[in-house]
Amino acid sequence: MKAEIRFEFIETNRITLHVARAGNSEAPLVIFLHGFPEFWISFRKQIDAVIDAGYQVMLPDQRGYNLSDKPWRIGSYKLDKLAKDIVGLIDYSGKEKAYVVGHDWGAAVTWFIGATFPDRVHKIITLNVPHNSVMRKFIFTNPEQRKKSKYMFDFQWPIIPQMTLKKNDFENLTKVLSRTSVEGTFDKSNLELYKEAWGRRRAIPCMLNWYRATFRRKLKGVKSQITIPTLIIWGKKDEFLMKEMAEASLKYCDQGKLEYIDDATHWVQHEKPEIVSKLIVDFLSEEN
Repeated sequence: MKAEIRFEFIETNRITLHVARAGNSEAPLVIFLHGFPEFWISFRKQIDAVIDAGYQVMLPDQRGYNLSDKPWRIGSYKLDKLAKDIVGLIDYSGKEKAYVVGHDWGAAVTWFIGATFPDRVHKIITLNVPHNSVMRKFIFTNPEQRKKSKYMFDFQWPIIPQMTLKKNDFENLTKVLSRTSVEGTFDKSNLELYKEAWGRRRAIPCMLNWYRATFRRKLKGVKSQITIPTLIIWGKKDEFLMKEMAEASLKYCDQGKLEYIDDATHWVQHEKPEIVSKLIVDFLSEEN
């Protein structure tokens, strides 16, 4: 990575987020949102390509992760609050609108922003998590996906899940990353960075609260249709999510586009960085 990264602690939506930034602050803004169990470095391999294409980037540690604030209440991790965190970053940048790119839980937030705040985003790009309505439908009605998502139900228990994840220096988390990705994707040096983030006070229980919050009372009156241009990038060898969910998400997009990547897993931006970066840059620069 050749870009010069600078770090800021930014107040937004009554919390403080740790944010990595790079690029010319006058350039159009692209915000990258990581998922579980990562932090801002999730999209580090995309930074140079996006900056070289003429954009600036923000990569926050989302609430509950790494160096960002970690509210204790489960309700603090509902999608509406998570989305407002990111809208606050757009406000802080001085921009009217931004481009938002998200992976895993970051994609769930991105979908929500696209539906709820279309006046604040030019386009959205999601990686390996479907539209929120598709996710909910498949988890509760499709036996195969329900089986794949068993861990999400396990995470609803108090105390036990965080004890399991912390055990033996985060052995279970590191094994999951290694087992479900292309060999060599997460090397020892990377895993040490993750362990440092996971080891911060209250990090693991607050990371799990993202899962717990989504199983609580469903948000009412939330729009689901995405009217702005949307790109879905999907690694076809995802062990956690059925690829059919990607195509099902297109019906919620007025201007949707789907790109499958054959030899990639759930961790697509790590495994195929050049392909993913090109897809992102090409989509950002396309005329609507």
